[in-house]
Amino acid sequence: MDSAPDDKDIDLYAILGVSKTASKDEIRKAYRKQALSSHPDKVPEDQRDAAEVRFKAAQQAYEILFDDQKRTLYDQHGMSAFDGSQMPGGGAGMDMGDLLAEMFGMGGGGRAGGRGGPRKSPDEEQKYECTLQDFYTGKSVKFASTKQVICTTCKGSGGKEKAKPRECSLCSGQGMRTVLQPMGPIIQQSTVKCGNCNGVGRVYEAKDRCKRCKGTRTIEERKQLELYIPPGSKEGDVIRLEGEADQVPDQEPGDIVFHLVETEHEVFRRAGADLTADLDITLGEALCGFSRVVLKHLDGRGISLTHPRQPGEFLRPGQTLKIAGEGMPIKRKEAKGDLYLTCMIEFPPDGTLSASTLDTLKQILPEPEFPEIEAEETDEVEYDAEASIDDFGGGDGEWVDAEEADDMDGPQCRQQ
Repeated sequence: MDSAPDDKDIDLYAILGVSKTASKDEIRKAYRKQALSSHPDKVPEDQRDAAEVRFKAAQQAYEILFDDQKRTLYDQHGMSAFDGSQMPGGGAGMDMGDLLAEMFGMGGGGRAGGRGGPRKSPDEEQKYECTLQDFYTGKSVKFASTKQVICTTCKGSGGKEKAKPRECSLCSGQGMRTVLQPMGPIIQQSTVKCGNCNGVGRVYEAKDRCKRCKGTRTIEERKQLELYIPPGSKEGDVIRLEGEADQVPDQEPGDIVFHLVETEHEVFRRAGADLTADLDITLGEALCGFSRVVLKHLDGRGISLTHPRQPGEFLRPGQTLKIAGEGMPIKRKEAKGDLYLTCMIEFPPDGTLSASTLDTLKQILPEPEFPEIEAEETDEVEYDAEASIDDFGGGDGEWVDAEEADDMDGPQCRQQ
């Protein structure tokens, strides 16, 4: 039986398909390409296990090779540098925590990129509206992003080659300033980033500034990005485009973070993996049956129903029909939720049935079997057939005599 490959044999550069001299930008692009092609949500069900292995391997390779300190460790000692059980190179003695503490001033158990390592620039968060159809079928959106990237001419220094910056006079090289700000009647002291040096603590003379970025250290770049929304996604899901936020010198780039928001659909409503919709049928269909396409699904298919399944079955107002497996897809599974249809029965308009037709219906339909209500006194009352239940509870409960109301000259204010 072949033994598993040793950690030292793992080639992270080969996993990403880049050379050992690849730049950080080349590593990022290779990772994005690998992550997109190996994402478990973008391959058939029978290939997802293998895709997940490739996806995680690409993530591990990117995390190590994109970080300068981790990459140096890997180049010198291979994957044994991240074992923690032995000294890099395989020799016994100093453990990984001691090595990191010695090299980077970190305590045992720390990680490269922590104290003294590169910080991460802020993420860019935004909402992205999706239709229910997008969540059902999935969606891939390509868009152009304009962001700030490190100036390639000055490598992010802001100055010309061999030029020396001077200490910022406004913040005394601290990068931060203490200012007084009015907060209502109170003057509050706060610390803010120095606007003169942009928080760096040093500035270049005008003649020494980089001609391309004018000393700002970054330039504007336009890039094509792709946002993939897998089938079965829902409102509140978060999708990250790693490392695609604005670049800041001496920091790892943050992510573009999309928060998915669902727009209202005119037919379907969603609850988890289930869908619901109204089933509009006529009174004749509810009593006598039908066989037709009753609605169009989110993927464009027509949903056809035949009623009744057994002779003599009727549909009633508010009755619910459940159609198994016609709800929303469930992410990373072949299964779907269910579709619930609520019967909305349309009665014929008033006056459309003749007296003879109504007599015939009376003879056909069964006699009412309501129990007789006995009362000592009976009132024949009038009613408003156009009333709305929304008006229920709107009265103030106070009686006003009709003659008294006639004597009132216009609206009156009731005394409290």
